[in-house]
Amino acid sequence: MTERIYLSSPHMSEEGYEMEYVKQAFESNWIAPLGENVNQFEKELAEKVGSKAALALSSGTAAIHLALKALGVGEGDIVFCQSLTFAATANPIIYQHATPVFIDSDPETWNMSPDALEKAFEKYPNAKAVIIVHLYGLSADIDRILEICQKYNVPLIEDAAESLGSYYKGKHTGTFGEFGTFSFNGNKIITTSGGGMLVSDDAEKIEKARFWATQSREPARHYEHKELGYNYRMSNVLAGIGRGQLKVLDQRVAKKKYIFEFYKRELGGLEGLEFMPVNEWNEPNYWLSAIQLTGDIRPIDLIEALEKENIESRPVWKPMHLQPFYEKYDYIHLGTDVAAELFENGVCLPSDTKMTDEDLHRVCETIKELWAKR
Repeated sequence: MTERIYLSSPHMSEEGYEMEYVKQAFESNWIAPLGENVNQFEKELAEKVGSKAALALSSGTAAIHLALKALGVGEGDIVFCQSLTFAATANPIIYQHATPVFIDSDPETWNMSPDALEKAFEKYPNAKAVIIVHLYGLSADIDRILEICQKYNVPLIEDAAESLGSYYKGKHTGTFGEFGTFSFNGNKIITTSGGGMLVSDDAEKIEKARFWATQSREPARHYEHKELGYNYRMSNVLAGIGRGQLKVLDQRVAKKKYIFEFYKRELGGLEGLEFMPVNEWNEPNYWLSAIQLTGDIRPIDLIEALEKENIESRPVWKPMHLQPFYEKYDYIHLGTDVAAELFENGVCLPSDTKMTDEDLHRVCETIKELWAKR
């Protein structure tokens, strides 16, 4: 069996930065719960993306949850949420006993449609928050979405779990809304094995979220709790991995872009195969190279052909409004269900930053052979 090619697996730095920081945690005996690595990781990531404050957490999901809580989202509140995303974007809305209303995608960005969002506000003018996603590292149409949010005086949360290192008009994604959230899951562009970060220019709200994330423990000699808290803080060891990974973020973005451009060059001429959109105002991190299949060859055909060659790929996210748990909630679209079409036609190609040119040629040749058999 040929060596497996992964979709997107962890990639520790060749320089060993991560081990240096992890070793410091062991030598100082600050293994858990917190420590200097956590403090510095928050500081370094905030500086990297240009945000005034950051909070290192156990997951990106926890970051979205605390963002909603910090904005006062509670029982019965309406939260507009991009439908084409992973469930982690929507689940915290339910944690807060709020009601999600899902919004369709714009085919030009694959992210939340500003026109559908405007339609949603016309139906639900008292919505409490908006959550957009920068899918696969592609930024949403932030200017238009912010304009609509400001018109209705509703705060914006950016789910930038997949877009660390992406820019919108020269500014990092995750820094436009009231809050931005990042993920360091094992498959993300940099990883702490598991973890997330909440960022904001509102340092006071970040401090309140820090309090909640540390079990809402009051500053008393004994354990005193006046509010519901959560065990959401990142460990000092994992933060050390994150600090090392952050040093190679730009390298990882460059390799992801190389992979995307390699695929475009080799596969761009295949009939019925289209690549995810990269707009002139968008500098993606190209976390995953995603395509649309509009001809006779369907996504399952391609996925199975790659799997036979021990190559991992996967469908584009199944939209939330099509998920059994969420299908009872309202879905706002403009007549055409763009999110459903992107799911039905979409495939994410392997985008692992450890891939060699030989690996990339192997993927491309497998795809070309499938087209040749048509």
